Amino acid sequence: MARVRPTLHGYPRQGPHRELKKAVEGYWSGRLDAAALRETAAALRAAAREEMRRAGITEVPTGDFSLYDHVLDTAWAVGAIPERHRAAAGTDLDVYFAMARGTADVPPLEMTKWFDTNYHYLVPELGPDTVFAADSRKQDTEFREARAAGLDARPVLLGPVSFLLLAKPAPGAGADFVPLTLLDRLLPVYALLLADLRAAGAEWVQLDEPALVADQPASVLNAAARAYRELGARTDRPKLLVASYFDRLGDALPVLAKSPVEGLALDFTGPAAANLDALAALGGLPGKRLVAGVVDGRNIWAADLERALSTLATLLGLVDRLDVAPSCSLLHVPLDVTAERDLDPQVARWLAFARQKAEEVAVLARALSEGRDAVAPQLAANRAARAARAGSALTRDTAVRERCAAVTEADARRPQPYAQRAAAQRSRLALPPLPTTTIGSFPQTPELRRARADLRAGRVTADGYRERIAEEIREVIAFQEKTGLDVLVHGEPERDDMVAYFAERLDGYLATRHGWVQSYGTRYVRPPILAGDVSRRAPMTVEWTVFAQSLTRRPVKGMLTGPVTMLAWSFVRDDQPLAETARQVALALRDEVADLEAAGTAVVQVDEPALRELLPLRASGRDAYLTWATEAFRLATGGVRADTQIHTHMCYAEFGEILPAIEALDADVISLEAARSRMAVADELAAAGYPREAGPGVYDIHSPRVPSAGEMADLLRHALRAVPADRLWANPDCGLKTRRPEEAGRALENLVTAARRVRAELPPQADRGRG
Repeated sequence: MARVRPTLHGYPRQGPHRELKKAVEGYWSGRLDAAALRETAAALRAAAREEMRRAGITEVPTGDFSLYDHVLDTAWAVGAIPERHRAAAGTDLDVYFAMARGTADVPPLEMTKWFDTNYHYLVPELGPDTVFAADSRKQDTEFREARAAGLDARPVLLGPVSFLLLAKPAPGAGADFVPLTLLDRLLPVYALLLADLRAAGAEWVQLDEPALVADQPASVLNAAARAYRELGARTDRPKLLVASYFDRLGDALPVLAKSPVEGLALDFTGPAAANLDALAALGGLPGKRLVAGVVDGRNIWAADLERALSTLATLLGLVDRLDVAPSCSLLHVPLDVTAERDLDPQVARWLAFARQKAEEVAVLARALSEGRDAVAPQLAANRAARAARAGSALTRDTAVRERCAAVTEADARRPQPYAQRAAAQRSRLALPPLPTTTIGSFPQTPELRRARADLRAGRVTADGYRERIAEEIREVIAFQEKTGLDVLVHGEPERDDMVAYFAERLDGYLATRHGWVQSYGTRYVRPPILAGDVSRRAPMTVEWTVFAQSLTRRPVKGMLTGPVTMLAWSFVRDDQPLAETARQVALALRDEVADLEAAGTAVVQVDEPALRELLPLRASGRDAYLTWATEAFRLATGGVRADTQIHTHMCYAEFGEILPAIEALDADVISLEAARSRMAVADELAAAGYPREAGPGVYDIHSPRVPSAGEMADLLRHALRAVPADRLWANPDCGLKTRRPEEAGRALENLVTAARRVRAELPPQADRGRG
């Protein structure tokens, strides 16, 4: 039988108790020095390698570990370091973190979503004057660590084409500058990195090119062909494995197949299953290695091992060398199911986190190498677990399905046109021009986190915890009134996560205790597991919203997470269409919106930051997705009166291509990330003729830097060139949960000052009484 090796594209970075987060934040606060941070990072890498070895992985990835972000690491490796960051800090480590977080005086790199995932990457800034320089120290160090531990290792690096496609023009580069034009300048730097790794003993190096699974023009495909023709022609390099994931390669597959590289890694899960037929039509990959991603690296359900083996059996006839892997890096899933002691053991059998996925890959490789009898017990257990899940009462609720079937087109539509609603809302709310608000959350202080931990541990009574939350809300409302904000929020002190909070109160969801996944930098989330049909047991937000409103005469927003984001930031069920699940969640949220309105709430915000995130990477799937996604939002919000104002919020994604869908949401007010991109989204709204109210953010909450009132006022003036004064709001980019109270306080004071300053410059007719 063929010798098939199990391998991975990457592994979670954080450690079982988020040790990396604690170490990095300890360095930022001065509690740890650089040596201690690096020691912790090295220990986490060693532990991850040992976990992979125990799972049966025989070729481990290296270089995928990052103190903050792997795209940032690639920018560092090729010397793409903006001069403002070089000048802002002394040590290499501080320059690196200045790129990620900024400093008191220097803004960071822009941040956006990594393809259609909830991971955020830092966007490289490139211009005509960019000078690349190779720095292979990180890759070399991590590869040598693995070799010293007695492991076969394969360094992983973002490929040159995807690196350039993910970059943006640097300030001053000119709007017409295209980073891909720097390819000829970048390739010699990649050649040096590869030569250094070859000298260190690397047999293979993996170059990730996920950008090639999107629809790409001929210019990009030609660039990819040139890049791998030139890199492949080098004699001082290791063997090259070019990897793609998240979708099918399409027209890029024959380009890479013809290139002089020794191997390809392809995804064969979800929509990328089309790679199988494409590969067969191409005649296979004679003479090349194929790493087949047949285990879903992005979701947490146990793989269908029999189906995966069927795919692998077909692939054995198409290639000379076949190895097995997950579809992508396991960065996107939690570490270990066995840590979830609160889950029903029967349910836990349905799940596979990173360690279990590594074991699944090893089982598949062994089945191909030694025969199915060698892994018969594992295959039998897998079949039993999948059958138990399919037959479980947890997955189906007849009442929910009947309600979904009864939904009509009118249910997903506001009965009044926007102009009529706007007049009613302005009459009810009586807000000034450029009204100020925040996105929702206020800083989650250590005291609040301790209060939640004390409640879970029984160290505080439920009544004691409720009084602690009530006191926090009193303080937040008092601060906002004193600062002069126009539309207030209660601060969400009772919520540790904007999705998990609701998931814990909805039937059909499961929660984890230790299922942490990196969102960006040191920000980790615990995505809930959407396992069955969804319904609302009882009101989820009404009590605290009503309490907050009782403390002030200014409007307090009700705060909900939208149906698409509830799906995107959960691990969703894979046994029914996403559109069906979205409709179930939307109906549960519709009940909550109705209860908020009945309780007197005049403004309800239903956040959809993930609307762009779930957009299919290929155009062929986008219309269908946007149809059900926007319908779900309207279904959640369509039952309110004309004078109830519906807000939504989106952040850290490229919105230009979905502006028609944003309009189709029919929200009265939308707030969007805009500070890092210097109001680019406001210009996009104007170009698209967006007809409703908008709040492009003027404060980047993902950086500790507090912009001045003057800087925020300049951003508002820029926004006014795109959005009329009677439709413009002033707000931060996102919620304030991750900021320290003193940072958030100063920023909001500056925000109000900026809005008042710009408001005073408006002509008298720029009022909010117009429809």
